[in-house]
Amino acid sequence: MLEAYGIEPSKALGQHFLIDPNLAAAVAADVGVGPGDAVVEIGAGLGALTTALAERDVDRVLAIEFDRQLLPALRSVAEAFPAVEVLDADATKIDWSATLGDGAWVACGNLPYNVGTAIVLSLLEHAPTVRTLVVMVQREVADRLIATPSSREGYGPTSVRVAFHAEAAIVRSVPASVFWPRPSVASAIVRMDRRPQPAVDVDEATLWRVVDEAFGQRRKTIRAAVRRLGADEPDAALAGAGVDPSARPEELDLAAFARIAEALPA
Repeated sequence: MLEAYGIEPSKALGQHFLIDPNLAAAVAADVGVGPGDAVVEIGAGLGALTTALAERDVDRVLAIEFDRQLLPALRSVAEAFPAVEVLDADATKIDWSATLGDGAWVACGNLPYNVGTAIVLSLLEHAPTVRTLVVMVQREVADRLIATPSSREGYGPTSVRVAFHAEAAIVRSVPASVFWPRPSVASAIVRMDRRPQPAVDVDEATLWRVVDEAFGQRRKTIRAAVRRLGADEPDAALAGAGVDPSARPEELDLAAFARIAEALPA
């Protein structure tokens, strides 16, 4: 199909096309959708996963693709499936509420390496009707999405934001051999199920201020971050939050950051 449509993978867009139909079917099974479900697919590409999703008899597949050189090929694939609608759009800039409306959705996709994290966070923060996300990303990104303080593997602001909104786990490792062109790194599939309510009850703006300030200088202690955030007596504020002033940000979980946010001066 790439040859027929004269398509060359774009390095700038981080394109690696899924070329193994068995894996596409397995990913669709990981998504866990069927009759009655609506799926939004990000980065539909040439339609490998789109086809596998449509074959599960879902009510709707909204296949989003940004690269206009791929759209004719994608639309030719979609013609065989009445449930599939192709949307020419940039998933990093979409108004999710306006695009998805009020109904419940499942989001999935083989996300481009260079924007995968941004798209995941955008869906978690701005698409409340998306109840589940199942995404294929490079393994390093997957580790970061699910990381906890105890794991230390890529734990940082992204990990804390995901934990705030969802329960996340890696459900499948993906070898480089199922993509063309073949990437230099392995990938993984991450499933995120949105929590009915955020994991902590705290002012979000203050929470993310604390998280970003702490990880902005992660080699320094949380005492230094709290001082930069305006606390005249950071040790006292941290004692009230039950946090060791000498702790590093990568040692603190979401609940600890929430307590610090609540302890900060108004």
